[in-house]
Amino acid sequence: MDYAIIDTGGSRSFPAGDAFLQKSSKSADVVVVIGRNVGTALKSVKAKTILLELGTECLGVHTGESRGNEGSNVLGFARFRLGEAPPSNLVELVKQPKTDPAALAAARAVLEGAGLGVAACNDFPGRIVDRLLRPYLNAALRRLDEGLATADDMDTTLRLGLGYPEGPIALLERTGLAAHFDVTQALYEALGDAAYAPARRARVAHMRKEK
Repeated sequence: MDYAIIDTGGSRSFPAGDAFLQKSSKSADVVVVIGRNVGTALKSVKAKTILLELGTECLGVHTGESRGNEGSNVLGFARFRLGEAPPSNLVELVKQPKTDPAALAAARAVLEGAGLGVAACNDFPGRIVDRLLRPYLNAALRRLDEGLATADDMDTTLRLGLGYPEGPIALLERTGLAAHFDVTQALYEALGDAAYAPARRARVAHMRKEK
């Protein structure tokens, strides 16, 4: 299915050179708005289906909300990416209670047609992966602070014991503790759940980055 792209700059889902950008059309019934200023661009977009790239925020930040009846031809999405690691193949597609089923089907068709895996979810901060993953990573950092075991032994235990491809500490070191802080802090502010409060080591990495 054809799609057009409006790039407002700084997309985390589709960085410069991504194949998805190169295969877009100049005009189409599906318009994908990416970058840091999608909310501003939305005001002038006319299309049967509109996809807005999200950070940790809800889609409702851009479309508004109304007594649980929100929803239209506008959907949110984010391609999962840990820190500065390359984007994964997973795209989380965000719908609202009254999202147009035809728009949802068109959005899924565009993303899957580009070879991406799609998981649909309702409109919550952080969507699926970050809601499940970030408390686990925070817990691993806190156990390291408590001296439960060394970082190497914790990583080895989860790799060999549970079959994880990479231990949590190695994962965070590879993708960026400061980036983990940014996501967990945003989720903590949005949800008020202590499980998302940035662990000490992530906060230290953030402070060092700010110097």
